[in-house]
Amino acid sequence: MLLVIDVGNTNIVLGVYKEKELIYHWRISTDKQKTGDEYGMTLNNLFKFRNFTMEDIKAVIISTVVPPLLVPLVRMCRRYFKIEPVLVEPGVKTGIPIKYKNPREVGADRIVNAVAAYSKYGGPNIIIDFGTATTFCAVSEAGEYLGGAIAPGISISAEALFQHAAKLPRIELIKPKTVICRNTISSMQSGIIYGFVGQVDEIVRRMHKEMGTKAFVVATGGFANLIAKESSVIDQVDTFLTLDGLRIIYEKNRQ
Repeated sequence: MLLVIDVGNTNIVLGVYKEKELIYHWRISTDKQKTGDEYGMTLNNLFKFRNFTMEDIKAVIISTVVPPLLVPLVRMCRRYFKIEPVLVEPGVKTGIPIKYKNPREVGADRIVNAVAAYSKYGGPNIIIDFGTATTFCAVSEAGEYLGGAIAPGISISAEALFQHAAKLPRIELIKPKTVICRNTISSMQSGIIYGFVGQVDEIVRRMHKEMGTKAFVVATGGFANLIAKESSVIDQVDTFLTLDGLRIIYEKNRQ
């Protein structure tokens, strides 16, 4: 079995693959204060709940946008799995040429998503990842990572309103019944959700124009389904795009 670990700023998403099938997956909070032992015990408990053990894991691949967690997670793999993990970092084989001016600036999660999207849907494509930040990534017909755009995420935008506007509450991010709302909570939901729908549609429209073609648009991340229901440009929601990308990269580097 292959364990894939995607470390984001807010959550760590883990998946276990048997061949090409995702058989288990979990989402835990990202905590930069945790040690490798603490993460090892967390995974041990998750595995026991599914009635398998750490000895069943034969390989591990890690992608992270939180550099301080790389060392404890590698230590965890060595101590609890007796495995040297594959790391998504400069030098790893992805099969995706990166056209960024400085390829090292591209977040590992964005490259992983590009690998998965090109493998599953072909090119050209645009990937929208609704995470702590909302990222837009463009991939050419030839499978080149062209670049993209980064915007504040939906959750941190809502939290910013709560933190910096004295009379605005912390809200649940669900779609209101109307755009013109008659109470504060619904008004905030309307502004945030439909505002992000407008952002997505406009950025994708401009990307299509710059790419000179209509690309296939795939969305992933926590709010992908919510925004996709209202957007006119999203073709596919793929909840496990990043995990699939990690599996594909592992297969390219398994030798």
